[in-house]
Formats: sequence, structure tokens, C-alpha cells
Amino acid sequence: MNKTAVLMIIDMQQGMSWPQAGERNNPNAEHEIAELIAHWRANHAPIVHVRHISTEPESLFWPDQDGVLFQDAFQPLEDEKVIEKSVPDAFIYSDLEKWLLKLNTQALVVVGVSTNNSVESTVRSAGNLGFTTYVVGSACFAFEKEDFFGQSRSADEVHAMSLANLHGEYATVITQDEAFALLPKEHTSLRD
Repeated sequence: MNKTAVLMIIDMQQGMSWPQAGERNNPNAEHEIAELIAHWRANHAPIVHVRHISTEPESLFWPDQDGVLFQDAFQPLEDEKVIEKSVPDAFIYSDLEKWLLKLNTQALVVVGVSTNNSVESTVRSAGNLGFTTYVVGSACFAFEKEDFFGQSRSADEVHAMSLANLHGEYATVITQDEAFALLPKEHTSLRD
């Protein structure tokens, strides 16, 4: 089977767009994610959607309420892989690694939310498992957060630190244009 690049969209659920999710950065991230999805679909390349299903009743991602649903712009197509998780890392308790290995994946291109939580956790595992992993920095976003010492950090600071944690060790942080270039024009469908 030919090698290919897989697009992974993490936790683009309705609850992430609600005000109670917090102050965030990268307001253009959704637009960039939508463009990447359109590019992958036009090239019949594999896409995996990751959705968080919380075990906490107070969570925006508790089952059977609107926050857990994919945002309308990011609804998976019938032939696209969906992974559901209850922890930040999409590799834990899922068949994600097996599915990627079956595809003989050349690269994993990761986008979504939040940069310092589910994106970072999943990307660290991907790198540790030996996948060539890319993070499109402008197609991810984070929320403001207090650091360990109680100092408030802006969403931009949280996002930048998370990308720094990943770049060069677990993944390569790239631009949207660099992500487009990872998908050869002659690509044929490898989806299951």
C-alpha cells in the first residue's frame, strides 16, 4: 500500500465554541482547519476526527448534550475515521495506532484544540510511537490558563509554550501551506 499523509482533527466540538470554554487565541483556526479538510477531501486522502466524550457530568463534553457534538463545519463524512476518547490522548483506549499502521502512514498532520491539552498529549504519543508528526500551529488554538505558580497566562502564551514543547522533539510545527505540500497531487484514496 502507498504511503500517505493523514489529517487528524482533534476535538472540534460545539462546546469548544461556547463562551464558557474560555478566552482563546487563533480566531482564524477554524477557517484554516476547514481549508485543510477541503484539501484532504479533494485529494481523497485519509482523515481522522477525534471527539472527546467526558466522564465528568459538568463537562461541556458530557454525552447526550450539544457540547459533545462535532461543529457543523467539521462533521465527518461516512468514510472518514472517528475516534472517541475520554482522556486527552487519542491513542489511549482506541484503535488509532493500529489504523495508522494499516494505512502505512507517511505523516500525521494534526490540527484542533486545545493545543496544550488533547493536541499536545496526542502528538507526544504519536512522536513516541515513531510516527512522523506535524502540527499546523495556526490551525490549533488554546485557552488562557493559570500557570503552576498562579500567574495568569494568555491563550497566546499557553499556545506558544505548547508548540515549543512539541517542536523538534515529538513533532515539527508547520504552516498551513507546508501542510498542503505534504499531500501529493497524485494521491489516491486509502481510506477504510
